[in-house]
Amino acid sequence: MFEIPVNDIPQPVIQFMYPSTSMALDLNRAENPVRKLRKRLTTMSNPPTPEEVHDFRTNTRRVDATLKAFSLASQPSGRRLLKGLARLRKRAGKVRDMDVLTDFASTLRPKGENECSIMLLEHLGARRQKHAAKLCAAVRQRGSKLGKRLKRISTEFEKLLPEGSAHVAALAVKLSTDLASPARLHKRNLHPYRLKVKELRNLLQMADNADQQEFITRLDEVKDAIGEWHDWQELTEIAEDILDHGTRCQLLRELQRISEVKYQRALALADAMRKKYLRLPPPRKTGRARGLRHPYPPSRCGRPQPRWQRKQI
Repeated sequence: MFEIPVNDIPQPVIQFMYPSTSMALDLNRAENPVRKLRKRLTTMSNPPTPEEVHDFRTNTRRVDATLKAFSLASQPSGRRLLKGLARLRKRAGKVRDMDVLTDFASTLRPKGENECSIMLLEHLGARRQKHAAKLCAAVRQRGSKLGKRLKRISTEFEKLLPEGSAHVAALAVKLSTDLASPARLHKRNLHPYRLKVKELRNLLQMADNADQQEFITRLDEVKDAIGEWHDWQELTEIAEDILDHGTRCQLLRELQRISEVKYQRALALADAMRKKYLRLPPPRKTGRARGLRHPYPPSRCGRPQPRWQRKQI
């Protein structure tokens, strides 16, 4: 069992571990995603609607968090179930990506770029159709077996409820302290950081504790903002691959502009959350501040002085 100093634990998580009333997992919240997922495995349309795909992915994530909370993910039955669900969730994720990107692309109408817009939408539609067919085939092949495994494993929840509450509290501490790293967020690590935020959010949602609602809401905002930026970034990269206008294309310019705006918003929300709840200092700004004199003044031509000309300070 790991030990973490109390001073390093965010205040919302301390409240989660030591609330005014006894903290306990909500059994209904644990069982509800299992029921929804079993139903979705038998009723998914062909091709699936965007709502069905979103609902499927959401509930697979919640089932994953539930099994980890009850320490079932490390057991053979839990591992087999999560492995099967992960395969389907990956296929559903590709369909979901095309749904979201199509929605974004349909809002763009740059002047004089109708052909580019149509080409982009047709490309996204074709990819959506391909991924949806693979998802439906996988659900037909594995859905019945996974539904039975879900039913069997859900019967363990009530027996494990007391020890599950203690395990969730400890896991919440670990996940919340993980949010303190990396020390500085940027474009290369912001989307992986979203997975940490989502995992903690899913875990806290399982508890019957209203005191956590503000913290959960803030985690939701950060998760959604980072996800939206990443989707716009992915759409921009797809457009750069299939459109041949280069830098002259107004559609590409608009995509790049929106992507940068979404990135700055996501970064600001993540930094604000870390500062408020994790007590982290604001990120250091790169570059020299205005008005500060360089220790080695440039030469007359404006270039930095050669090392041999610099005086020792």
